[in-house]
Parts: sequence; structure tokens; C-alpha cells
Amino acid sequence: MKFWSLKKLFFAAILLNIPFQSMAWGMLGHRVVAQVAESYLSKKASREVKNILGHESMAMASNWADFIKSEPAYDYLGNWHYINLPAGMSTEKLEKYLQNDTTTNAYTRINFLSSELKNKALAKEKKVMYLRILIHIVGDVHQPMHTGRFEDLGGNKVQLKWFGQNTNLHRVWDSDMLDNQNLSYTEYTHSINFLDKKRLHSLQQEGATKWIINSYKISENLYSKVKNDDKLSYRYIYDNIETANQQLLNGGVHLAALLNDIFKN
Repeated sequence: MKFWSLKKLFFAAILLNIPFQSMAWGMLGHRVVAQVAESYLSKKASREVKNILGHESMAMASNWADFIKSEPAYDYLGNWHYINLPAGMSTEKLEKYLQNDTTTNAYTRINFLSSELKNKALAKEKKVMYLRILIHIVGDVHQPMHTGRFEDLGGNKVQLKWFGQNTNLHRVWDSDMLDNQNLSYTEYTHSINFLDKKRLHSLQQEGATKWIINSYKISENLYSKVKNDDKLSYRYIYDNIETANQQLLNGGVHLAALLNDIFKN
């Protein structure tokens, strides 16, 4: 077998063993979030993003944080992709929890990366890495199961059937539902990117705490609607695709608002 064939098999094996908990939205969803975000960037933020990423679009940069999981040197980034939360938390309790949170998770890393990217003296290579990761993690926290429960790894242990094939609750929301739409990320973006000015302004004012709370509430509802070995197909898509689309759109608007704030000076 040729060297390149062996290398391809090696990386495929690695990817198959990556925990799905840290693969929110899959490639399609992350690219949609990033593409939406690009349409709401201020001129200054758009210019700064281009200065950092060069010819790489935000959509293409959005999956870097998953791609580098095949490199052991980046293993420390694993728990940056999600925040596990107990069941049954009230909004008030969750707000207090997040205010005092010092653990390494998606919420605290969004705050860390945002702060670092405001530092004009930050080295270029770190700017590139931190921006790529931030684009990705903001997308992550809008996939509801990335605010799911520790005991089932954000729905990974909730085993289901998807059109007769084995899957789990996390994977259904990562990719199964979105891939079923059979759209490119640009087609998907164009199909959902519609907001009136009032809704846009409201979303732009929301911070990371609000994002987490909203995703958590959705995840709690999703848990309540399935049980192990349920058989899902078209009806599940019909009942839930609008929620998924709204989260993709919200994620893009939130990401743009965050970048507009980071690069406003």
C-alpha cells in the first residue's frame, strides 16, 4: 500500500475515534454560522478579520478547531468545545453558576479568547489560532447538546435510530438533521438568513451568558422528547428543524456582534 494511502487511513481512524461531543454542528453547521456572521460584521471588524485570516474565509476557518484534533499537541483544547450542565437548573441558578465559573469550558474560553483578541500586541500566529477557535466555539454553544449533561456526554449516550441507522441524540443535532437538508453551506445560509431590524438588534445585545442559557433550555426540552432506542425520521425533522435553523442564525449574529465589539477600537 502506498504511503499516502496509509496516511489517509491513519487520519480517518483518528477522526472516527474523536468524541462526537466536541464536533458540534459538523462541518456544514459551523460553516453556516460563520457565513451568517460575515454578513453582519462591521466594516472595521470585517477588515480586521481579513487582516488576521488572509484569504481564508470565516466559513473555512470555522472547522479548524475540529480538524486539529488529529494533532496530540492540541489535546488540551478538547473541553473548550462544550459546557456540561446538570439537569433542571433554573435561569437564576444557571446565571449564578456562570458568574462564578472558573473551569475550562466553552463559556470561559469564549471570554478568554475575546479578551486576548482585543490585545493589539498579540502575536500574529496567536491571533490566527484564537480567531479560528473563537469562530468555532461560538458555533459550538449554539448546538443545544453542547450545553447538555455530563452523565451522558451531552446526549452521546442517548442511543437512537435515524432512518434505521444507529446514531445518538448529540449526533442528530450535530449533523444528521442538517445533512438531511441536502444543501451546501452557502445555500443553507441563504435559506435562513432573514431578520427584521428589531430582532437583529435584540440578538446583537445578547452576551455569552444568554447564549448558554438559551441553548440549555433547548437541550432540556430535547432530552424530554426522546428516550433510548427511539426511532427518528421525517417527523423529528419536521418538529425540530426550525429550532436548529434558528440556532444557526442566532449563532451567526451573536458571533458577528462579538467580533464587532472585539475589533471596535
